[in-house]
Amino acid sequence: MPNTVDFSGKPFHFIGIGGIGMSAIAYVLAKRQLPVSGSDIRSSHITQRLEAVGARLFGSQDATNIEFFQSVTDKSSEVPTAVGSRVTTEVATGKPKSYIPLAVEKVAASLPQVICSTAINSLNLEYQAAIEKGCPIFHRSDVLAALIQDYQSIAVAGTHGKTTTSSLIGYMLLAAGLDPTIVVGGEVKAWEGNARLGHGPYLVAEADESDGSLAKLSGKIGVITNIELDHPDHYKSLDAVIKTFQTFANRCQTLVGCIDCDVVREKTKPTISYSLRRDLGANYSVDLIRYDSSGTTARVWENDEILGELQVKLLGSHNLSNALAAVAVGRQLGLEFETISSAIASFEGAKRRFEYRGEINGISFIDDYAHHPSEIRVTLAAARLRVKEGGRVVAIFQPHRYSRTLTFLEEFAQSFDSADLVVVSDIYSAGEPDLGEVNAQQLVKAILAHQPNVYYEPSLNAIYQRLTKLLQPNDFVLFLGAGNLNQIIPEVIGFYQEAHKAT
Repeated sequence: MPNTVDFSGKPFHFIGIGGIGMSAIAYVLAKRQLPVSGSDIRSSHITQRLEAVGARLFGSQDATNIEFFQSVTDKSSEVPTAVGSRVTTEVATGKPKSYIPLAVEKVAASLPQVICSTAINSLNLEYQAAIEKGCPIFHRSDVLAALIQDYQSIAVAGTHGKTTTSSLIGYMLLAAGLDPTIVVGGEVKAWEGNARLGHGPYLVAEADESDGSLAKLSGKIGVITNIELDHPDHYKSLDAVIKTFQTFANRCQTLVGCIDCDVVREKTKPTISYSLRRDLGANYSVDLIRYDSSGTTARVWENDEILGELQVKLLGSHNLSNALAAVAVGRQLGLEFETISSAIASFEGAKRRFEYRGEINGISFIDDYAHHPSEIRVTLAAARLRVKEGGRVVAIFQPHRYSRTLTFLEEFAQSFDSADLVVVSDIYSAGEPDLGEVNAQQLVKAILAHQPNVYYEPSLNAIYQRLTKLLQPNDFVLFLGAGNLNQIIPEVIGFYQEAHKAT
């Protein structure tokens, strides 16, 4: 099997193209006028966006999908209009050259490079067909690693905050007129999705550690926001996580790291450091911090010089830290602080990261991806800044993965202190088998030891029914988790809209 991803015009076929990580890469390739196809059993706005830029999508994962680019040899009209391109990089400027279309006939006759994520198993029919036909097969991270090498790249890693931080950096470069290419694990309004293709020299990429593939990635600048154990399905210990981050750190030319995290400070030795504390001696730090319901302001220092005031719309100390990482990267790239601070002040965040979904009768609805105890704790603390007088912080939590729930059972139990009321659903398996070692009722019992107001509702429908009776004016309601809990948000909002009209 070839070990080099080919960007010269050979087709790409993504198995499970609709995933947040897979779709971002597929989008950039399609926009680079490379032939892209893919399959996903669920249609979504993400798959529709891919189709709009020329990707050929299949609604089922059949072995024959692999043959698409061969089958259109005599039907070139079925190949996307912008099919096949080659992109190289000017050594002197670091900017991509013009895209050079390739002949349709050459593309159509090719077996595709088949791209998989860790979620695809060996029994998948497309995967088996790809092996039988001798297709080159790559993990998603292999393609991202190859893309990173095509640009002057900023790769953002960390157990928490990497989506917000990478999105912030991408937004900053966009606002500075540098026209970056961006590949992140969340959707951002500024580029209407989870990816954009720019024609400038920079690529900003979110670097995921969940399956160990972070060790393949590098960057001209690497960023590490923090290091914790979050994926016990893959890592057996924190030490194993640290080794993966150390490999990534060693592969980056310059490492920007948050030394508020003891593990980052002691185990990775950042080239450029940042901290929310002045006393740690970081290259970038802050003081005069003010947190309120409209956001955060702080004075920013570069070593022993004051750069100026930073305003961040995103709530909480964790988001101030994410913004400070963007400051460090921007300064490393030679941007003026005024340019950096102006961009950060207007950044509204990524979807499912404290995403405001609506308000009715004084009840605010927030969608957040938080699924680790540390994330839940800081998210609920941020919510406490926004709750109205007389209102409650209501946390609706869908545990994500049996392995994570079991490993962090006591940590989860202690992470809801800032909530007035908690509703817990059954565990979202994310494809893991239920080994009978843990369940949601055990989690509820553990939370009750620290928080007296906890309800267990097994299904999404049961949660909906509970919420129609539970919520009061001025409540601040957060839907927390990486699963499908947020699907019921429109339904809950709709119920309260109708109730409000009736009164």
